[in-house]
Amino acid sequence: MNIKGKWSLITGASSGIGEQFARQLAKEGSHLVLVARSKGKLDTLAAELTRSYGVQTQVISLDLSIEGAAGELYQKCQELNLVIDLLVNNAGFATHGLFEQVSGERQHEEVMLNVAAVVDMTHLFLPGMLHRGAGAVINVSSTAGFQPLPYMAVYGATKAFVLSFTDALWWENRDRGVQFFALCPGSTDTNFFNVVGSEDASVGAKDTPERVVAVTLRAMKKGKQYVVPGFQNYLGAQISRFMTRRQSLRLVGGMLRPKKQ
Repeated sequence: MNIKGKWSLITGASSGIGEQFARQLAKEGSHLVLVARSKGKLDTLAAELTRSYGVQTQVISLDLSIEGAAGELYQKCQELNLVIDLLVNNAGFATHGLFEQVSGERQHEEVMLNVAAVVDMTHLFLPGMLHRGAGAVINVSSTAGFQPLPYMAVYGATKAFVLSFTDALWWENRDRGVQFFALCPGSTDTNFFNVVGSEDASVGAKDTPERVVAVTLRAMKKGKQYVVPGFQNYLGAQISRFMTRRQSLRLVGGMLRPKKQ
């Protein structure tokens, strides 16, 4: 995966893992399309990366949880004549608590951003990559994608979708020049838990976004299909293979149960 001089599009690029993808890809010489809702943060990051690495940047402020937003983003890229060779579907968020007590509107936005936007973005940008016979798609899943998550039911289900979706497209495209890759991080030191609104959703020591992205890019260059950064996270992701579903639910549910319950 030689990205130098090519365009990478990163969603959720204003902070955390998305920001680190921007920084590390810029260091490798990739031009960047930075997408998030926070235009001010994106503008500051874009200016810094252009100044530090001499890469071109385009900032597009957009809420991808809104119906049709992915199509709007694709159209803007077409108008700017941007050929996207690496798509990083990173934008997403979680909710935590008893399902019926979490805002239904918020959970709907969660599905729209974590699932629908990933599908729509991939469907729009993949044909161009196939036409050129080259490209890559990184979809950010989670260790949450390996088993159901009581008290984070919607989030766990969305990340299971992303992992399954990415695996399937990896197989479909393995001989067509386009690489699909699933990143499945555990708890990471980002704004994720501030958005969730509770540290009860955090399990285990938090990794750094810098290391998570570095591990991801190394794994992709080796031709891997997915990566779970961190040995403990990897073991945790495999736990459902050695337990019954009920045992797994009891364990995970105990770890994620809101402390106030």
